[in-house]
Amino acid sequence: MTASRAIKTPEAVSPKLRQRVQEAIRLLNYVPNLNARALAAVRTEVLGVIVPSLTQHIFTDVLRGIYDGVQGTALQVQLGNSFYDDDEETRLIAQLLRQKPTALIVSGVDQSDQARELLEQANCPVVQIMDITDDPIDHVIGFDHKAAGKAITRHLVEEGYNRIAFVGGWLIRRSTGRLLGFKEALEEAGLLDESLIVSNPDVDSVERPGESTTVELGRRLASELLSRHARPDAIFCNNDVLALGVAYECQARNIRIPEEMGVAGFNDLDQMQSVHPPISSLRTHRYEIGRKAVDTVLKLVDGATDIPRVVDVGFEVMKRQSTNRSQA
Repeated sequence: MTASRAIKTPEAVSPKLRQRVQEAIRLLNYVPNLNARALAAVRTEVLGVIVPSLTQHIFTDVLRGIYDGVQGTALQVQLGNSFYDDDEETRLIAQLLRQKPTALIVSGVDQSDQARELLEQANCPVVQIMDITDDPIDHVIGFDHKAAGKAITRHLVEEGYNRIAFVGGWLIRRSTGRLLGFKEALEEAGLLDESLIVSNPDVDSVERPGESTTVELGRRLASELLSRHARPDAIFCNNDVLALGVAYECQARNIRIPEEMGVAGFNDLDQMQSVHPPISSLRTHRYEIGRKAVDTVLKLVDGATDIPRVVDVGFEVMKRQSTNRSQA
């Protein structure tokens, strides 16, 4: 009991006793049995985190916020990658719940019925991230994808573009929100042309569609649009990787950006400021989302009851040379 107290709550024992226990741990090469601890505890110090991809920079930024948030706490991040697969996400949720986690942080608000049922019955706080809903399981921290898609499209309209295309990779439900915003903005301006909306036609043959969005795909979809008789004069891309591909294809065809073609992305990765010309994008606050998710968990663990269930971190339209006709 004394050794256990020295490990779990070292401040509760004397420095001399704590040193003796640490020396014994080193001699025995002792490692705590987390499974046994889980059986005896109501909750473990596990913080379960499920994201749909580890290859996309947007989730790298989210995870950086999460890991920075747990620094100096007792929480241990247990990370799962669902690969945008509903069945895998459900499996990961069930696996993490068996570990009696302190809390779960789950990307998105569009879980399958089975996954949502597991989360609703979880005996721990659940924080959904990267999106917004009026009906979160517990808490949600993110932004409105439809409003964001509408905002960047309005920027293109205000710059005088009138044949605006949409390039998508794999249109998951979150991406569809951006497309809905795109359509709404163009409908209001009387400029919507459904034929200018293109996405990856081969998505059904891809094993992991969420990781199939590449610069090359952006070039290929741009080539399709630019080869038409009535080509667009601006392209809003569902993410920045596609926007890079579109810009490269325009440059390969000697199409001047932004005079002949406006190019805009989504998420505002660092590369958007570094390429030539710098590419306009919709900035999302990904690190902040991850950090706020952990802060919410810590407050809930401490018993706070005044935490808002829905936190909208907003977004920013970053206007750069690729769409700035007035300074071209």
